Amino acid sequence: MRPLTEEETRVMFEKIAKYIGENLQLLVDRPDGTYCFRLHNDRVYYVSEKILRLAANISGDKLVSLGTCFGKFTKTHKFRLHITALDYLAPYAKYKVWIKPGAEQSFLYGNHVLKSGLGRITENTSQYQGVVVYSMADIPLGFGVAAKSTQDCRKVDPMAIVVFHQADIGEYVRHEETLT
Repeated sequence: MRPLTEEETRVMFEKIAKYIGENLQLLVDRPDGTYCFRLHNDRVYYVSEKILRLAANISGDKLVSLGTCFGKFTKTHKFRLHITALDYLAPYAKYKVWIKPGAEQSFLYGNHVLKSGLGRITENTSQYQGVVVYSMADIPLGFGVAAKSTQDCRKVDPMAIVVFHQADIGEYVRHEETLT
């Protein structure tokens, strides 16, 4: 368990900023205490400093997980967000997509969102912008990348992809043995 290097911090914050923008500061400076990011086995954990001090008594090879896993660094040093970060990204998301009830199951099975399943989209969403995907009942289902801008979504074919799938809450069931 170690703090992130400057390069790792920059790469991770750039990825998170795609989804929550300048609200990134709200993740670190919270009213209920100070939280930080720590790296353990190529995974980044979001943990309160209070719990971090308590975990200092546990050796690194015995420690499995600490706090909430936000994502992991790949072998090429790119950062990949995990679905476990959704609870922290959703309240601060700048760009949101709501999908129709019929398209929810398809998205939760790992498929992209089609125009026919799109319920609403935040205004001024640009192409390739990170978005949080919600059900029509405002339940966060996952996150992805906008394949089309808001203006393009209005005039596109119903079978065209409007949101590229990145992660969804169905992964808890599909990949339960690898999530930590």
